Amino acid sequence: MTFDQFQLHPQIHAGIVSAGYSIPTPIQSQTIPAILEGRDVLGLAQTGTGKTAAFVLPILERLMKGPRGKLRALIVAPTRELAEQTHVAISQLGRKTGLRSLTLYGGVSTQPQIRGLRNGAEIAVACPGRLLDLYNQRFVNLSGIEVVVLDEADHMFDMGFLPDIRRIMAAVPANRQTLLFSATMPAEIRGLANDFLTKPVNVEVGMSRPIETVSHAMYPIDQTRKSDMLLELLRETGNGQVLIFTRTKHRAKRLAEQLIKSGLSATSLQGNLSQNRRQEAMDQFRSGRAKIMVATDIAARGIDVSQITHVINFDMPDTAEAYTHRTGRTGRMERLGTALSLVTYEDMAMVRTIERLLNAPMERRHMEGFEVSALPTAPAPAQPMRQNRAPQNQPQRRPQQRFQRAAARG
Repeated sequence: MTFDQFQLHPQIHAGIVSAGYSIPTPIQSQTIPAILEGRDVLGLAQTGTGKTAAFVLPILERLMKGPRGKLRALIVAPTRELAEQTHVAISQLGRKTGLRSLTLYGGVSTQPQIRGLRNGAEIAVACPGRLLDLYNQRFVNLSGIEVVVLDEADHMFDMGFLPDIRRIMAAVPANRQTLLFSATMPAEIRGLANDFLTKPVNVEVGMSRPIETVSHAMYPIDQTRKSDMLLELLRETGNGQVLIFTRTKHRAKRLAEQLIKSGLSATSLQGNLSQNRRQEAMDQFRSGRAKIMVATDIAARGIDVSQITHVINFDMPDTAEAYTHRTGRTGRMERLGTALSLVTYEDMAMVRTIERLLNAPMERRHMEGFEVSALPTAPAPAQPMRQNRAPQNQPQRRPQQRFQRAAARG
């Protein structure tokens, strides 16, 4: 299948050619026809599989007919970075159409956004908080909305946006087309889909599993030696760009500063940055001026940089779904990528969970000079009754011994 088979408007087709697209990804080939027919769609697909174009192209086709100069399509996104990424995709794919989009999110002045609304943009890509603020002040008119997209709905749930989403959906016309895209489908999102989608076409493409173009490996390491090992790993990553994940924004900032002091071109993306600083960091990373970005899970949503060859989990994520989102930043659009994890004894339970998701063991790697040393063990339990003791010739293994054995398996 090629994009020609969708019979899109020639001006939209020109944008597809300009963007370098040729063969639709599975999520695109399965959702675009249904969206073009006006059907509601529930699309479940891994991060990095082309979901944005899957809804942008049919929206552009729809808006080519009908009035200009009024807001007709609304795309709701959880983060500023994802909103900007979607806006860029609309501008690129719709560059010949004359259709206009704008972004609405907090952390920046409302005045340029209000001017864009007054100037008659047809598409708004909005974060829930700023959209509701402008709606409540009567700067946004949602009465003409024909199609609503809820993008990365699972992440909006994680960020506590579901009450805002319900208020937004109550404000748009009941007679609309609704598209919901997500990488995972927790019960709350399933309930949201049941409430707002009418007889949807359900499309599932590799639901909630890491994409197959990414290889996965782990390095056992003591917590105190992570930074030293990271520096060694970064010397082996070649010329591609590297995205490093930490658990907290403070660690992201400190780690980026440490990498810069070591002579590496690095930047960080975390919640304490102003919008101008966040945009500056993204521009440095996208342009390649910064080879390395250190980020937290929330800050990294919306990063779409095709040259990311490695994702490194400096801190392991709290959930297997978060691992899917992190590693989906590389290996995008069928390119090859590598996901590396620095794993301590305390991380082994999460490793097992991720391996169940992968349906395969993570490759165990070891780096010379970074052999795992003894970790503190738990206090000895009270001595049990004699019949429950281990035989004298079979001493109990310490937790660290179990960790070493588990880390060596593969």
